[in-house]
Amino acid sequence: MMHAATRRQRPPHPALQATVSSRCRAAVLHVLLASVATVAAAEDWPGWRGPRGDGTSLEADPPLRWAVGRDGTPDENIRWRVPVPGLGHASPIVVGQRVFVASCDADTQERLLVCLDADTGRTLWRQTVIRSPLEIKHKLNSHASSTPASDGRLVFVAFWETSDKRVPARNMPVDRDASFGPMVVAAYDLDGRQQWLVRPGDFASIHGFCSCPVVCDDTVILNGDHDGDGYVVALDRATGATRWKVARDHNTRSYCTPIIRTFAGRRQLILSGSRHVASYDPATGREWWRVEGPTEQFVASMVDDGRLVFLTAGFPDKLVAAIDPTGSGDVTATHVRWRSPRNCGYVPAPIMAGDRLLLTSDDGVASCLDPATGRRLWTARAAGHYSGSPVLAGGLVYFTDDVGVTKVVRPGPSFDVVAENDLREECYTSPAVSGGRIFFRTVGHLVCVGAAAPAGPQP
Repeated sequence: MMHAATRRQRPPHPALQATVSSRCRAAVLHVLLASVATVAAAEDWPGWRGPRGDGTSLEADPPLRWAVGRDGTPDENIRWRVPVPGLGHASPIVVGQRVFVASCDADTQERLLVCLDADTGRTLWRQTVIRSPLEIKHKLNSHASSTPASDGRLVFVAFWETSDKRVPARNMPVDRDASFGPMVVAAYDLDGRQQWLVRPGDFASIHGFCSCPVVCDDTVILNGDHDGDGYVVALDRATGATRWKVARDHNTRSYCTPIIRTFAGRRQLILSGSRHVASYDPATGREWWRVEGPTEQFVASMVDDGRLVFLTAGFPDKLVAAIDPTGSGDVTATHVRWRSPRNCGYVPAPIMAGDRLLLTSDDGVASCLDPATGRRLWTARAAGHYSGSPVLAGGLVYFTDDVGVTKVVRPGPSFDVVAENDLREECYTSPAVSGGRIFFRTVGHLVCVGAAAPAGPQP
């Protein structure tokens, strides 16, 4: 059988995605939403929120309806559904015909990287990255929350290696203990052979760990915001050696994954967290600009529309805001274009759908905003609670709530739900879209949604 990589169009190398201008990206999204493309482009989903780090897919015809059977009723449009060892809130990634998930086996204290066949769900290999005591965490976090990333040759994964040592918790209103230990980052080839493992910095938190690797050129970049000496670090993709490491101000935990964009002729690694929003040169770690505040802690990653970058945050102040990323130095007073305190997400990230900014609050209120002004176009009750972030595919936005129900929404002047689908299992992760399929990681399973594979040998 011919390998799938030779049968379908492959996306640009993930390490090159940061060189695409943000204005061009915005134009691409408008084309997607207008559905003028005549040929479906098949993409890998190589990291947190996909190939562009913003939840958008070039897939033109993703699955619209599915259901997991119950009480003797058959599945609908479920290609396969297989158990995943351990637990974790890390989302799946897809590289060619392989799906990767990070997990934690609480009984053995193993932090795992698992590889499955994308066509069948068969486990190809499973590797123990580290074994260490389970860290103290927030009830909504897990011991394996960092989504892996891949450059197409290696898979990068991050965990927190703690011990029985405890330190006094910082940035807390009451005295409590926090876990302490190094961040661990490892690289594996596609066949499961470890290429390197490094510990680029310490980490302390009472809420646990989540730092998703981001591939940029020949480096892997990670956010090290924690309740201690925070940092952003860039590792050599081939060896794991530290290329640069810059200190973060305010030393407050955050769980945001950076985005990499080009604005005003500058490549920018943009990160919200630790009581500010900052932009860095991804090649050197040099800071381009910063906005102080506008709140203390951040979880959701940012998005952009080619002109502005958007954040949503929820502790202690809730807000969604837009920042002009063309400034230099401290631009707190000059480059925040608008902000709103209504129905903001703390954990779920927003998404751009053409000329609309869509998001959900954690407690299930969906909103659509004009990205230029922040004017709220509509607000609607969508679900009970959201932890995962939405994806855009085929001009539709997929919102999956914590009980595993996905509402498929057509962006427009109102909350237009075109389909509602039930996985019948709790889901705290974000889906991956690749090869005409959607991959969901629930609390117990990895689920591939899409038409069944054709019978017999394939050309």
